[in-house]
Amino acid sequence: MSVLELNHVKKSFNNGTLHVLKDISLSVEKGEVVAIIGPSGSGKSTIIKLLTGEIVPTSGQIAVNGFSLTNIAERQIPLLRRSVGVIFQDFRLIEKKTVYENLGFAMRAVGSSPREIKKRIPYVLELVGLEEKTDRYPNELSGGEQQRVAIARALINNPSTIIADEPTGNLDPARSLEIMRLLERINHLGTTMVVVTHEKDLVNQFKKRVVTLEQGIITSDGDGVGYNAR
Repeated sequence: MSVLELNHVKKSFNNGTLHVLKDISLSVEKGEVVAIIGPSGSGKSTIIKLLTGEIVPTSGQIAVNGFSLTNIAERQIPLLRRSVGVIFQDFRLIEKKTVYENLGFAMRAVGSSPREIKKRIPYVLELVGLEEKTDRYPNELSGGEQQRVAIARALINNPSTIIADEPTGNLDPARSLEIMRLLERINHLGTTMVVVTHEKDLVNQFKKRVVTLEQGIITSDGDGVGYNAR
């Protein structure tokens, strides 16, 4: 069953003069891990913005977890947000809130009760290996730890799908490998995972499905294949 579907999606900017995505079709099945790779300017960031509803396509259809993003009803938006977790390259943590408060804030945003919050947060922090950092503020954590908090926040509402935008972009190679292994472990719990990255060598270590994007076109789709970094 497809949980994520792009059908003949095009996206242009500058009044239609800049064609960033050129007729993209892509399907992701439940429980899959898919890496979308490509050089800078290939359209990866645009795909993330389309999948998270930040922008709409110029043409074509997008569906995520059964919700059509091209004509979603307002009452369905909270349900969509609960079903999708997003991990950003720059973490996007609230600096004046502790680790616990960052996660609690994300849960309250979708209407979770205080009881649900109290039960869920310790479980997720243990899953990402941060159970000892509950009361720390983001500026008291390393880059790798901040990314783990960002992953915990993406997981906190028990989404069926996680979209990760360059999740290792600000980390050194050792921390990058740790984060990818953590994402793989989360996938083994049943979460569908879409990882957008330019780190071809890192992705190839995990022998997952790799979709290569170049100049707004999918040039390959298979196991462990990738673009030739120049």
